[in-house]
Amino acid sequence: MPPRKPWSFLALCLIVCRVPALAVGADAAAAPAASTKPANPPPDAGPVSAAYQIQPGDVLQVSVWKETDLTSEVLVRPDGGISFALAGELPAAGHTVAELTALLEQRIRKYEPDAAVTVSVKLASGNRVYVIGKVNHPGDFPINRPIDVMQALSLAGGATPFADTNAIRILRRDGAHETSISFRYGDIEHGRKLAQNILLQSGDTVVVP
Repeated sequence: MPPRKPWSFLALCLIVCRVPALAVGADAAAAPAASTKPANPPPDAGPVSAAYQIQPGDVLQVSVWKETDLTSEVLVRPDGGISFALAGELPAAGHTVAELTALLEQRIRKYEPDAAVTVSVKLASGNRVYVIGKVNHPGDFPINRPIDVMQALSLAGGATPFADTNAIRILRRDGAHETSISFRYGDIEHGRKLAQNILLQSGDTVVVP
């Protein structure tokens, strides 16, 4: 029997060693990529409610049925007004979507008697409340529907262990006049004096000392 050639034995070893490596590579390719989604994404404000009042900074989508040239995005200016073709200048801030739709139709129907206007809030960035102080995630939060003090505290991740939750204040500005409203978390926690848990208005600031 002729002696086995050294190179054939070496080739056999290389093949045997390479099989597990190929298997590992195949498993790695088949495994899904690690998710890059944040573990705790920010709360989603969701679609606006029917009672939502348009605010400066909001972006509106306005369209007129069968009039493609009258479809556009409209930014609500800091003064609360908007401009739209055939309607001119008109106030938007403080109105609901339904109210603004009626105003636009009234103006446009002077030129297009059968005009049917559709208004939607594409980006509600003007309606915000602020939660500051000893909370886990202080900041400003967009609100598309009415929320109360407890819900605002939840958006901010709740109070820290060192917060004085019975001395919370809500600061509200009306023009040049600012008011301070007290809020005792302990009362609400035990189902007492629930009237304190007021609905917040755009611009309100919840202070947690």
